[in-house]
This record gives sequence, structure tokens and C-alpha cells, in this order.
Amino acid sequence: MAKQMKLVEVYRAVGEAEALIIKSLLESNGIACLLKSHAAPSVHVFTVDGMGEVKVMVNENRAEEAKGLIGEEESV
Repeated sequence: MAKQMKLVEVYRAVGEAEALIIKSLLESNGIACLLKSHAAPSVHVFTVDGMGEVKVMVNENRAEEAKGLIGEEESV
């Protein structure tokens, strides 16, 4: 039986557009990710009480690397 990978949150974006930028950054560095949201895409253009937020999830064993890449990008 294949071992299940554990996904962990590495970033919480304020909307789909920001989440897609982070996803592109991670995937261009070889880190697969999943976007998780409680809202339908493009419904919320702003965030109120967490609505419209998108969680960026990666495999637990790549989480620190992903956070490092995101941190480098934010400091530019």
C-alpha cells in the first residue's frame, strides 16, 4: 500500500490571484502544491473573516523549503 503524504499549510493568501502566484513560484522550484479554499473561485474579491482566503498546501517534507522560497519572494 502506498504511503499517504501529509499536506501542511505553508501560506495563507488573501485571494485566488495571490495564491496562484505562490503556486507558480513553488512549482517552478519543483514543489507540488494544492490550493484549498472554502469559497468558489473568483467569488470573493476581498477577505472578510477569512472568506476568500486560499491556503497553499505542500507535502510535509517540503514545507520548510517552500516557506523559505516564499519568504525570499516577499522580501524582494
